[in-house]
Amino acid sequence: MTLGGSDPETVVPDSAAFVGATEPFRRELLAHCYRMLGSVDDATDVVQETYLRAWRSYGAFEGRSSVRTWLYQIATNACLTALAHHSRRVLPSGLGGAEQDPAAAPVPAEPGVSWLQPVPDAFLSPDAADPAAVVLAREDLRLALVASLQYLSGAQRAVLILREVLTLPAAEVAVMLGTTTAAVKSTLQRARARLRELAPAADDITQPTEPEAHKLLDQYIAAFQNADAPALERLLCRDATLEATPFKTWFSGNKTCVSYLRTHVLGSPGDWLMLPTSANGQPAAVAYTRDRHGTYRAYGIVALTVTSAGIRQIISFHQPSLAATFGFPPTAVPGLGTADVAAEGRQARSGVWWEQRS
Repeated sequence: MTLGGSDPETVVPDSAAFVGATEPFRRELLAHCYRMLGSVDDATDVVQETYLRAWRSYGAFEGRSSVRTWLYQIATNACLTALAHHSRRVLPSGLGGAEQDPAAAPVPAEPGVSWLQPVPDAFLSPDAADPAAVVLAREDLRLALVASLQYLSGAQRAVLILREVLTLPAAEVAVMLGTTTAAVKSTLQRARARLRELAPAADDITQPTEPEAHKLLDQYIAAFQNADAPALERLLCRDATLEATPFKTWFSGNKTCVSYLRTHVLGSPGDWLMLPTSANGQPAAVAYTRDRHGTYRAYGIVALTVTSAGIRQIISFHQPSLAATFGFPPTAVPGLGTADVAAEGRQARSGVWWEQRS
């Protein structure tokens, strides 16, 4: 059977067989591409391209490797091609030091900066019965780690993720990337060394329990919606940091962060509406701001890094389209209670963090 009759050598794969063989890996491929690219938009595009390439060549697939490995090979090389045409994605803290004056107006980044994006847990959560596998997947998607990966070369990212996250043998990775086993081992050593320079040590962060994380998020949302700066000050760790795209200005230290929020962001009670969600395995909120007509319009996503001592990091992503990515509407109807909107949000998503909470 030929495809369109234009190429007699091209065999059309059986649709049901192709879907059955490849579809179970879509979520983990998206997680892999997100780690490589730092963008949920780019990762989604590359996964779509991966499945298109796989469809076109599935009829010639000889089974010399597993379908999973074959898909990862296609996806990884598609990511490397994409990285050759895009600049590194960063957070504001990757552009310079912290601003010491909380009264300073935030400075937009120069045109052309590519920002790291958060990703909904619902997109990436592994279909695994083992809770340990779910926790491990979250750890590998933490914003701090994904941001650090952006400072590695494309080859270093690929090797590190394939070897350390997916635990594929070095010889198999070499075949996937068209290189040698020795080159893979050497690249992995360099990637590990560079990552140690960039990524915080896991032992430095005391993870809270799930109930503690839930409580911190709820308290943060309440404080923000009530424009309650003292409550925020109680929630933030002494060494907390605050950064927000698309500004290169960011702040460090509890009092500096809270002073900036009080002066430039909080406004009056009711100016903000926040709905709980999860991003990158971390508690997060979809943020809305109230316009002069009383309509809450999507602002973006706020992701929190929480510890047993409080909130250690706040990263705000000012990108209204992210609300839809996370399964939320672009506006909240005036007069609709916060609890009702939250209920709608719960029905619109199925992230692991939220499911455990509920």
